Amino acid sequence: MSIQQNLNQIKQTLPEHVTLVAVSKTKPVSDLQEAYNAGQRIFGENKIQEMVEKHDMLPKDIEWHMIGHVQRNKVKYMAGFVSLIHGVENEKLLKEINKQAAKHNRIIDCLLQIKIAEEDSKFGMTEAEALQILKSNDFTQLKHVNIVGVMGMATFTENESQIKSEFTQLKTIFNTLKTHHKHPTQFKTISMGMSGDYQMAITCGSTMVRIGSSIFGVRNY
Repeated sequence: MSIQQNLNQIKQTLPEHVTLVAVSKTKPVSDLQEAYNAGQRIFGENKIQEMVEKHDMLPKDIEWHMIGHVQRNKVKYMAGFVSLIHGVENEKLLKEINKQAAKHNRIIDCLLQIKIAEEDSKFGMTEAEALQILKSNDFTQLKHVNIVGVMGMATFTENESQIKSEFTQLKTIFNTLKTHHKHPTQFKTISMGMSGDYQMAITCGSTMVRIGSSIFGVRNY
């Protein structure tokens, strides 16, 4: 099936309150343009350099999401245009995003990445660390970042009950953090679920799914 057909098929399965991020990492600009022509406006990349190059070549009404691990020294390259940073895993990174956003007179939306998977390879903070950020005096001084929710990645396993348990855990943590957020109405995004498990993620409370291979086909590394 074509990218357009894949997109249409996936969108038919998504409830209205769930946002689709088309994960376009490693894919050529022509594939993104095809998805754009089919109506998709939100794209997720996991490497800042690749996202910058694509941003320069594609229409400017695209909303770019940084979904991968973020190195602090590279934040400056995307600070002028990125819409949402999914992988904020510590306070130092949050401060750097704030600093670079200030240079562009922007407020950048961010998600706190929570470690729900058992694998050591997955990044993220604990619930306690996330709470500490929301309650800290330092955080109230950051005028150029807006924490709008959480992101999590389940363990890469065939065990559906484990995945469901991890997704449920993230929803529970989201609920707790929301009660400590200075603007609870802004704290509304739960980014969880990918091509293989997004429907389960939605039943567990996801409001944003990151889907790549089901739209663009198998990735080329």
